[in-house]
Amino acid sequence: MLIQNFFRDGCKELLRGGWMYRLWVGLLLLMIAAGGGFYLEQLDQGLVITGLSDQVSWGYYIANFAFLVGIAASAVLLVIPAYIFNRKDIEEVVLLGEAMAVAAVVTAILFVVIDLGRPDRLWHLIPLLGRFHFPQSLLAWDVLVLSGYLVLNCAISFYLLFCHYRGRSPVFGRYFPFVILAMFWAIGIHTVTAFLFSANSARPFWHGALLGPRFIASAFVSGPALLIVALQIIHRIGHLRVNRSVIETLALIMTVSLQISLFFVGAELFTDFYNTGSQHVASSKYLYLGLDGFSGLRPWIWTALTLNGIAVTILMIHPLRRNLVTLNTACLLAYCGVWMEKGMALVVPGFIPTPLGEIFEYLPTVSEVIIATGCWAVGVLLFTLLVKAGAPLELGRLHRTDGEQDVVAANGPSGGPIPTSSAQ
Repeated sequence: MLIQNFFRDGCKELLRGGWMYRLWVGLLLLMIAAGGGFYLEQLDQGLVITGLSDQVSWGYYIANFAFLVGIAASAVLLVIPAYIFNRKDIEEVVLLGEAMAVAAVVTAILFVVIDLGRPDRLWHLIPLLGRFHFPQSLLAWDVLVLSGYLVLNCAISFYLLFCHYRGRSPVFGRYFPFVILAMFWAIGIHTVTAFLFSANSARPFWHGALLGPRFIASAFVSGPALLIVALQIIHRIGHLRVNRSVIETLALIMTVSLQISLFFVGAELFTDFYNTGSQHVASSKYLYLGLDGFSGLRPWIWTALTLNGIAVTILMIHPLRRNLVTLNTACLLAYCGVWMEKGMALVVPGFIPTPLGEIFEYLPTVSEVIIATGCWAVGVLLFTLLVKAGAPLELGRLHRTDGEQDVVAANGPSGGPIPTSSAQ
């Protein structure tokens, strides 16, 4: 009965809100409806409405999938300092990282579903029902780590919020082992995703030992970039107060990770273009310089490197990193840069040229973009709803009212407002 009341009160909280909240949710629902309409057309006509072909079978959908797995893995950047180093300021907002991880994993799985021509055949991946091919198949590993990470984050968040709802303090020993497991699992989901690419023997562009570390490093750039902006928005609309130290910690992690990510890109560029006789260099040459008159992806990678270069320059200058205006600019640039470099500029060149030496260029169609936008809207809506229901529970404003609980303070965690510059 108590659990039913917990979900009932949470759902009631989702229905409360001002006109801006309702407008935001309505806009997201409209985007989801538009994406769903085009997806029904894709189900009817097949992937022919996309820019995909027999030669380039992974494109915009899988690019977003690879990027979102990194966003999900980056939640560990709040979990580690909160629970391992006992950072109370970060512990106050760690559930926002868990909410982002849940939303990112759900959206990533959704991108895999829409990339399938026959999503009704997904039951083949369900253990005991289908042929899971575990542990031989890396796809089976990917299904396992993504679903397991989703379950871990949901379970930890549910326990903590349910304790807040009951007016009791969570028992650290009950959930800490699962927190430790989730930390390693977060690294595992992105490592397995990288192995999923590098295991394709006919695609030498992905045959690099640095692919896994590149995935992790770039995830620790895009994830903090999104968290920094999201935390500021949540702070300003009054759901949770966020200490400035949390923003500064994430910005520092983002700075170091972006430096490492760019170093990895440079190391691979030297290897590719110094050993020009390898098969690997054909895809790299197409991506960076163009090949046989084809250069459809060259603007993507050079734009990505430019955006990341500007972002890392801003982040390495201490006064600029502490100023919220320039910090948010760097976050936006790095987020877009990593999405281009880790998405389209990583996935598509693996298929160009083909093993037979043919060049078939790929660009997403309008239908693909609208369907993908609908998927993103699902993730953003899920994150919005989780924050909307979770914040009152975290602050003690939403709790059981049967008279059996201790009095819970409604003031929430302490923390001053975030200044707009380093001058305080």
